[in-house]
Amino acid sequence: MKVFPDKLGDQLANQRLSPVFIVAGDEPLLHMEACDAIRRAARDNGADEREILEVEPGFNWGQLVETSQSLSLFSSKRLIELRLGSQSPGQEGAKALEAYAANAKQSDDVLLISAARLDYRTQQSKWFKTLDAQGVFVPVWPIDFKRLHYWIADRARRYQLELDNEACHSLAERYEGNLLALDQSLIKLQLLYPPHSRLSLEQIEGDTGDGARFDVFTLTDACIAGDRARALRIVAGLRAEGIEAPVVLWALTRELRTLLSLRQHIDQGQSFEHACKQHKPLIIERRRPAYQSALKRLPRARLHRLLTFCQRLDLAVKGAISIPLWDGLADVSLTLAGGRGLLCEWRDAYRSTG
Repeated sequence: MKVFPDKLGDQLANQRLSPVFIVAGDEPLLHMEACDAIRRAARDNGADEREILEVEPGFNWGQLVETSQSLSLFSSKRLIELRLGSQSPGQEGAKALEAYAANAKQSDDVLLISAARLDYRTQQSKWFKTLDAQGVFVPVWPIDFKRLHYWIADRARRYQLELDNEACHSLAERYEGNLLALDQSLIKLQLLYPPHSRLSLEQIEGDTGDGARFDVFTLTDACIAGDRARALRIVAGLRAEGIEAPVVLWALTRELRTLLSLRQHIDQGQSFEHACKQHKPLIIERRRPAYQSALKRLPRARLHRLLTFCQRLDLAVKGAISIPLWDGLADVSLTLAGGRGLLCEWRDAYRSTG
């Protein structure tokens, strides 16, 4: 059963404690809080003892079997934490997890598996489906930027603070991708202001910093969504964080090839939905509206010009020609997001290089 983090508290409070929980995702704060909520629920249900198994390369999966079959010295119930991280269980681990799931309902123990994001293929594996059928799967996704200011407002109320709309939007921009730092800033504001204070943008600006953290996928999402200002801000953030330019170029090039592939399918008479399903990898439903909007604002010729320019940037990466890489990446990002980039000026600048 799939339960998202914002609904996990209700599930734990209103239903019988499940024998298995899988918490998986790459957002540290939400991941940590989901695991903590499950630990508290297990403790409240009599699981006073905790066993922790760290899965590292060479991990002996027999430990899971031995732990599940051994008797507790101090209580009838235990919480067994299997910290999978980014490791794959492999064949041996898959068999051990399937065996555990087969006897989960007959045991008083609770198994908590914490893992990094599990892709679609992993979620279709037998071991995952077997465990999911016995318990609860908590997928932890980063908060979508469009919803982040709502999340901040709700989070501030937890600390007995009221933030106006401008303050929430400002914090969203400054802490996108770094909820841990955002949460720490809200705690700081709680210490600085009396309970139930209503804070404006001017009040928080001097008391909070800039802790945004980005990755290349955040950038491509902003470009496809047509958010020009955010795309440029993310490019600047990636550069400041020391992300290598070739990684950013790879991500932008991949999106351009995806859009051109979709365009080709549509020009051949296929529907947009069919084109998304034919694309490898499959474009999931929640991302399709953004791609459809991108195709409406980006004609084929502009996509080809962008891809050609990316090829020139690749030559610059290899030292074959001289182009300011980060300026070029910002221009590609801006144009992909629907802005008016400087591609014509770039074309004139590197025409002499052949």
